[in-house]
Amino acid sequence: MAKKTDIFAYNEESIKSLDWKEHIRLRPGMYIGKLGDGSSPDDGIYVLLKEIVDNCIDEYTMGFGKSVEIEVKEKIVTIRDYGRGIPLGKVVDVVSKINTGAKYDSRVFQKSVGLNGVGSKAVNALSNYFKVKAIREGREKTAEFERGVLVKEYKEVQTEESNGTLISFIPDETVFKNFIYHTEFIENQIWNYCFLNAGLKITFNNKNFISKNGLLDLLQRKTNEDEIRYPIIHLKGEDIEVAISHTNEYGEDLYSFVNGQHTTQGGTHQQAFREAFVKTIRDFFKKDYDAADIRTGIVAAVAVRVVEPVFESQTKTKLGSLTMAEDGPTMKQFIADFFAKELEIFLHKNAATADAIKKRIEQSEKERKELSGIRKLANDRAKKANLYNRKLRDCRFHLNDEPPLKGREAFVLKQNESTIFITEGDSASGSITKVRDVETQAVFSLRGKPLNCFGLTKKIMYENEEFNLLQHALNIEDGMEGLRYNNIVISTDADVDGMHIRLLLMTFFLQFFPDLVKHEKVYVLETPLFRVRNKQETIYCYSELEKKEAVKKLGANQEITRFKGLGEISPDEFALFINANMRKRLMHLEQGEHIQQLLEYYMGKNTMERQEFIIDNLKVEIDLTAN
Repeated sequence: MAKKTDIFAYNEESIKSLDWKEHIRLRPGMYIGKLGDGSSPDDGIYVLLKEIVDNCIDEYTMGFGKSVEIEVKEKIVTIRDYGRGIPLGKVVDVVSKINTGAKYDSRVFQKSVGLNGVGSKAVNALSNYFKVKAIREGREKTAEFERGVLVKEYKEVQTEESNGTLISFIPDETVFKNFIYHTEFIENQIWNYCFLNAGLKITFNNKNFISKNGLLDLLQRKTNEDEIRYPIIHLKGEDIEVAISHTNEYGEDLYSFVNGQHTTQGGTHQQAFREAFVKTIRDFFKKDYDAADIRTGIVAAVAVRVVEPVFESQTKTKLGSLTMAEDGPTMKQFIADFFAKELEIFLHKNAATADAIKKRIEQSEKERKELSGIRKLANDRAKKANLYNRKLRDCRFHLNDEPPLKGREAFVLKQNESTIFITEGDSASGSITKVRDVETQAVFSLRGKPLNCFGLTKKIMYENEEFNLLQHALNIEDGMEGLRYNNIVISTDADVDGMHIRLLLMTFFLQFFPDLVKHEKVYVLETPLFRVRNKQETIYCYSELEKKEAVKKLGANQEITRFKGLGEISPDEFALFINANMRKRLMHLEQGEHIQQLLEYYMGKNTMERQEFIIDNLKVEIDLTAN
């Protein structure tokens, strides 16, 4: 038996040196965020695609190439741009030598999103197969890799192809377990590229994407005409573009971008936008409106171009830069000056829009004042309810915590993993609590069935104890800015009651916090319906089809268990379903879906219409092999 001192020995032999590809494969989260199986839009396989497309966009931004071609065929991704093409003598180095690339030279790539020369190397290292071909001035150079290892380097040859770069890769299935590319997630990524680069044509699987009006098109895609209170304000300046309107919904719906990168967690530019908009509105109306009243119901997009931006992590979801460029204005001052001039002029020229903004602010002000008394009482009740002991088993890392200077990137990765499971009852919450990752996974336990809040005002949210405690646990009382968890996972039983509770929680988020859904923060946990096992193997099945396949595979003498509730799954088994390979479905709004119409249909009083739909679409599976 080894001595304790031997096991925990720390000496020269403890120090390891990894080459670039080994480090990426050992710590992929540092380079691409989470792994996942493709069921979430921020899963690693989409980050791999984005890292390559970012390089194509940088070429377009610098004035080279007007189109990008993307093909995803099963699990093979191919991306072709028509830019300058990688210098042929450096093709292998650019995709396989860390700290190698032209992005370090701001003269070659000004205001680029890819600054550290890591992206294509990470894709290479995390792919079963990776091929790069560069075409420049009638000649081409090709190289092939497997998991970052060069397996074949071709000689330069002549070609009649146009200048540019072609990259093909297959994500490594030992890293990305059972992954599938979902077309709608890729198309959303592509639309963002087009909105931020008006005139760029992207072809994806033979379908063309192009935007003529930039962020104006983005906001029109994200909203419906009958949702907005006034025509979208669209303003453009050097290195900045904004689009703004208001709806009747609660919260703030903000989309922010830096050098073409969608900063899903905001940053200094988004905060500067929020402050500048408030100040300009106050100055224009010469009234000190409450900031929350000005921003309630806002739907907006802001995009800036920054020389050498600083992001919080390699995944580039939050901007840390405080200035536009070296010796340039601060981000706050730059955006404030732009708004003070352009938005002020616009409002003077468009009196009807200014009046609509004023009416929306006054509506929010009236609602806030009506709620002030009950809100204070609700906050007092939440404190007395001892939320953090009785209802919430919290985790260590939260989305809105300030990262330390030392170990900042690792801290941000933990923030991105922060998850809260909303469970029904003590048995389910108890099972998850015993096996969760206490650093990144929190558990909130519901008591009883939530209220159907469709059509109700925010007053009910404060009067209802469960809703009040839930919004405090999430820290979303004043909107999405304070959200403590990057992933909100509804975790209910796989029975009729569990499905009903799931729908009621979805209604809660869509009614009062639609921005959480629009920004893809809300998920539904998938847990197995069946366990099929014999003495040698156990298979967990998420559908009748999977169960039949498992029964066929295991043959005779198997035991089949049907899980009716989360409480029936033991803590040890639960550990298998909430780890890095957790199955969860995104609560996703299809393009053009109107939230209030959606809620009216599913949660309103149109009983006969809904009943007819259910009858017409009812499918009954009969297992003829059952006893």
